Amino acid sequence: LQADAYAGFTALYGEKIQEAACWAHARRYFFEVHAAHASPVAAEALARIARLYDIEDAVRGRPPDERREVRQARAGPELAALHDWLHATLPTLSKKSALAVAIRYTLSRWAALTRYRDDGRLEIDNNAAERSLRAVALGRKNWLFAGSDDGGERAAAIYSLLGTAQLNGVDVEAYLKLLMERLPDHPVNRVDELLPWNVAAQIPALKAAA
Repeated sequence: LQADAYAGFTALYGEKIQEAACWAHARRYFFEVHAAHASPVAAEALARIARLYDIEDAVRGRPPDERREVRQARAGPELAALHDWLHATLPTLSKKSALAVAIRYTLSRWAALTRYRDDGRLEIDNNAAERSLRAVALGRKNWLFAGSDDGGERAAAIYSLLGTAQLNGVDVEAYLKLLMERLPDHPVNRVDELLPWNVAAQIPALKAAA
């Protein structure tokens, strides 16, 4: 499970579910210190993390086995050097400083932060998931409650369906229009025919007609 350090996830981790932490969250602590104080130490941490992201740019979209191989060869030494640097830097800082907090956060999650190095299926961060949930976060400002557990499950189903449409390059508004027009007369045992990838070719014509 790739996620941030939200405490609510802690109980999930164990033998069946392993934690894969997010480097974007670890980086944010250092970024905030540098933005507030122009700290050379924070700048050094940001530069080291940037090199990890440069490696990701080189392997993005490649098969998992290739990603693992490149990460182990290139990110592995960078991660080892960063780990040593963090340990060497921490004793030189005030224990209550924001920079010390950033380093302790990173070191306390080191195993989870480095799990991506040895698993090509994982990403270096969970930014993609957070971007996909932005619509949910914005929506909460307009409707505070789903009304019930059943309402929450229906909302999750709709979000998933519309997110799938987007991932398949289907215009969401046009897709919803198609669904509203066809669902009343469509056989319930053939509802899969209306899934986004099955109607994607029909959406451009529908938009042109509108």
